[in-house]
Amino acid sequence: MHKQWLIGAGILTSAVLLTGCSSGPAGTQAKQNPDAPLELWTRTTPGGPGEKATLKLAAGFEKATGKKVKVTAIFDDFETKLQQRAAQKNLPDIVLNDVTQLGTMHSQGLLREIDLTKIKNSKDIAAQGLTSGKSVDGKQFGLPYSAQASALLIRKDWREKLGLKVPASWDEFSAMAKEFTTKDPDGNGKQDTYGLAAPLSTKRGYASWYFSNFLWAAGGDFITESGDGKYKASMTTPEATKAVQWFRDLGCKDKTIQPGAVTMDTPPTNETFEAGKAGMYVVGPYLLPRFDKSLGKDKYEVVPMPKGPKDATVLAEGGSVYLMAGSDNQAGQDAFADYAISAEGQKLGVQGTEGNIVQLPVNKTVDITKERPDPRWKTYSEIYSTSGRYAPSIPNWTPVRQAAADTVNALVADCGLDTGAKLKELDSKLTSVLEEQGIAAS
Repeated sequence: MHKQWLIGAGILTSAVLLTGCSSGPAGTQAKQNPDAPLELWTRTTPGGPGEKATLKLAAGFEKATGKKVKVTAIFDDFETKLQQRAAQKNLPDIVLNDVTQLGTMHSQGLLREIDLTKIKNSKDIAAQGLTSGKSVDGKQFGLPYSAQASALLIRKDWREKLGLKVPASWDEFSAMAKEFTTKDPDGNGKQDTYGLAAPLSTKRGYASWYFSNFLWAAGGDFITESGDGKYKASMTTPEATKAVQWFRDLGCKDKTIQPGAVTMDTPPTNETFEAGKAGMYVVGPYLLPRFDKSLGKDKYEVVPMPKGPKDATVLAEGGSVYLMAGSDNQAGQDAFADYAISAEGQKLGVQGTEGNIVQLPVNKTVDITKERPDPRWKTYSEIYSTSGRYAPSIPNWTPVRQAAADTVNALVADCGLDTGAKLKELDSKLTSVLEEQGIAAS
């Protein structure tokens, strides 16, 4: 396919330099051909279940519309390869990527604005999902096709053996973590179990990604919107400080977080939980099929997070459909986006038990209890609807998440550090990030 378009100066530099770029016009209008095949890139492992699920969705779209779609799965160096195609002025038509990538892709000028009047099924998208696709200027640049939120997984057999109830507060949560650590819940006569599995590596910001489930429940925030699309650093507020200190105590004082957590991302943390080394894990629904096989469905339960000092807000995430700038088939782009969020597309996306392209449907007309009778999925759906919160769609969320992760990681790794001083340093870093992106409150 042939695409002619322009991108703002500086876009094809390194990822570090891209952070400061402002978005300009999406590009020149390519000559349109509504019959041109669509090229779709999805950020998933080639040959894996995610690619197979995307191919199934594409096949459903082709059957429904007659429009052709070529699917390419890329996981390693996805962003770099996308920039290379931008340099060639030949972006794919559609990209399926994390919702948190909206700000970065928009600020780089890679996306075209979505006209919701041309997406008839957009009226059925859950409000919070639709909002997640808006940029900091309030314009629609992404459409969610899949949602998820965090729930608490508990070793049910351990809990029942120790006579504990499902925790409803942070005090009960920390008490259960202590019991799981000290009372030999697996009965092997050794003190080799821990209360909480937590991926607290600095890699890709895992530590703050995980910690956000606790920070927001305490009423704290990494950055707080102050109006007109401006933000201020917020990690030194009393709410944030309390959340950090409480979470830090789990590792430093109570020693109920698994050893080595500060070097772990999700793969080894998943293994910690399924190997019976930790009794609680805060995670999305995508691991249910894996844990059902490795651990046993009867061994653990899925419950909402206990209420924190403020509420039970947890991290909401998901995937979005992005319509790329310079396409010669904008009608086809719109049609695919519309199909992906339609009841038909959503039902197709939730089919199967592994590699589903849709975790929780974003279309309000699709009942998860009918598509997946397992009540645990209903629990996740209710958590998403009542307590799920997306990260803000600022120009680039990555440096905010990374700076916060570095601090959370350091505070758990070195119990001698001063919490207040480290959070003050973090706020200074976050302020600089916001200033670089032109969204710092005065």
